[in-house]
Amino acid sequence: MTYNYDLAMIWAFLIAFAVFAYVVLDGFDLGIGIIFPAFSVGEERDVAMNAIAPVWDGNETWLVLGGGGLMAAFPLAFAVLMPAFYPPIIAMLLGLVFRGVAFEFRWRDPRHRAFWDFGFTTGSIVAALAQGIILGALLQGVKITGRGYGGAWLDWLTPFSLLTGASVLAAYALLGSCWLIAKTEGQAQKQAYRLARRYGVITLIAIAAVSAATPFLAHDYYTRWLTMPGILLTAPVPVLVALLGLMFWRALGRGAQSAPFLLVLALFALCFVGLGISMYPYIVPAQLTIWDAAAPESSQVFMLIGAGVMLPLILGYTGWAYWVFRGKVGAHGYH
Repeated sequence: MTYNYDLAMIWAFLIAFAVFAYVVLDGFDLGIGIIFPAFSVGEERDVAMNAIAPVWDGNETWLVLGGGGLMAAFPLAFAVLMPAFYPPIIAMLLGLVFRGVAFEFRWRDPRHRAFWDFGFTTGSIVAALAQGIILGALLQGVKITGRGYGGAWLDWLTPFSLLTGASVLAAYALLGSCWLIAKTEGQAQKQAYRLARRYGVITLIAIAAVSAATPFLAHDYYTRWLTMPGILLTAPVPVLVALLGLMFWRALGRGAQSAPFLLVLALFALCFVGLGISMYPYIVPAQLTIWDAAAPESSQVFMLIGAGVMLPLILGYTGWAYWVFRGKVGAHGYH
């Protein structure tokens, strides 16, 4: 069995790209579910639903690609991480399913719309919270015994993972608010501006809290972020986060419609860069590098051919869908 270091890097990049695409694309439609109760029953909620109706299920394609790619390209990491995070992963999947069912049924079953609206919000909150908890649990480390998970059933549940869970919840709510600013008009847009200001403050505080806590999870994190010479490379990240936060606030102040969403996307990208700085070259922090966990070269080459065909198709139909359904939405039309 042989390993190709370049192939492992390519697959690590592809999976990271798929995860990031999922976070920002499904993040804003999960965010709309989280802030849904803040909109008035009736036209405002219908407008919010129509803002994501054509794209929400396509956004979840990237979750399948990220999870499937991890299982195929890094099977050892998949075998370790799945049992370590079974409870939050199951909660996330149930949340996504319940949310999807509620999304469709609220249009076809208006007599029970209040229940389906509750299901849409509950499913969105559970899925977002679970994703944040998984992120925090991964960063704090996973115990490995031999070639399998060696920890306990609830090792993932810690104050830090709850902090990252709450942070992702707030960040998705911010992303959803900014998407509605870009896609709506009138009263719904005014409410979206108010929510963006509220969750903008909470998200920036959450980023600061997670950033302050992460270096103290492991000596390697501390060395990279707070000691010389690593700090020379990592210092621009928090500086840019502060700069983007200021630009975001000014964009809201002048009533910009697309800029807040784009600036929050840039903020997510910087957080993702920070995560990469903390973890690289590990796929399971301090335990498995991407090369330790990589599948044999022949398997990676075979899968890379498939990815070379599928990725352009996914990017193409995703871009086409967003182009076709561009512009403002109303309370009627999609369903």
